Amino acid sequence: MRKSLLALTAAAFGIGTTEFIIMGLLPQLATDFSISIPKAGTLVSGYALSVTCGSPVVAVALGKMDRRRALLMLMSLFTVGNALCALAPGFGVLLGARILTALCHGSFFGIASVLAANIVPRGVRAQAIALMFSGLTLANILGVPVGTALGLAFGWRAAFWALVPIGLLAIALLVWLIPSQTPEPSHLMQELRAVLKPSVQIVLTLSTLSSVAMFCVLTYIAPILEFATHLSPHAVTWVLVVFGVGITIGNLFGGWLSDRRQMPVILGGMTLLILTFLLMPAAVPYRVPAILSVFTWGLIHFAAAAPFQARIVEKAQSPNLASVLNQSAFNFGNALGASLGGLALTHGLSYGQLPYVSAAVASLALVAGLVAWRFDRAAVAQAL
Repeated sequence: MRKSLLALTAAAFGIGTTEFIIMGLLPQLATDFSISIPKAGTLVSGYALSVTCGSPVVAVALGKMDRRRALLMLMSLFTVGNALCALAPGFGVLLGARILTALCHGSFFGIASVLAANIVPRGVRAQAIALMFSGLTLANILGVPVGTALGLAFGWRAAFWALVPIGLLAIALLVWLIPSQTPEPSHLMQELRAVLKPSVQIVLTLSTLSSVAMFCVLTYIAPILEFATHLSPHAVTWVLVVFGVGITIGNLFGGWLSDRRQMPVILGGMTLLILTFLLMPAAVPYRVPAILSVFTWGLIHFAAAAPFQARIVEKAQSPNLASVLNQSAFNFGNALGASLGGLALTHGLSYGQLPYVSAAVASLALVAGLVAWRFDRAAVAQAL
């Protein structure tokens, strides 16, 4: 079990680095292609929309395939897509290559979540899935800062070239350590009925709103820290490391707590997240408070969101498509968050004020969490 989870974590590290590395490179890309930073932010929203729209289609296409073989195909697409990003001669080609790379993202995490849940005892499913997702969070500690540093030193193309050997290593580990796992027999209509269950829909809503709140700020974290906190680009790289440490601790701690008290983790985490966003604008102008607020934000946000993937596997009787759609919901939120942040900036909001927008969205997520809590209480009452 541990070896299989290690392979999934390594692959998640590569995918997470690909997703988040663009944040630290936005100012450089905007300068290189002579475009505004909000327009460069479409590299985030385009990637996210590709995951949102493409992942369910890919999941249905791979639904009856051995899960190990499906993961290998997806990581191969990931590797090719990053090579194309590095070779892109213009912004349009780079955007297209990012969209291609994104096709593997949601499907990989959706399939890998079901695989991880199936190879561990039921009582530790959330921890197993959180461990797999720790590869994504570790990407923010190691992959994104190193990639950003490579981009600053040798140009942004070097950052994408560095992702190619990571993809190849992940493929090798999947071949070596992942056992074959045939999906349970299911029909498309059965999967759709599982997705349409109210308890599943509310998890998808939570994932979307949580992601909107995160990416409204995270998409523009580099210019926020450069222009509002007055940090150098190299200092921003280290703040991204601090953020990565926060989300890694939050993800693992939230997964551990979720196996014990799932709804209190979600509701308490969302409440603390709202308070954090409301306090961030006051902290951003000052270096140490700004760095502490970024760390606290990452820790609380991922602790609150850690239960979502395990919850959807639990609530959907046929979890394959539902698990992938949760990743689609998360990335749909990425796109909405990046667009919402860009819209707020173009209508006069300063970089330092963006957390207020995220606080409003996190408040909606808290309301959705309360609805989910009522669903749980009603289900318990009906069972009694």
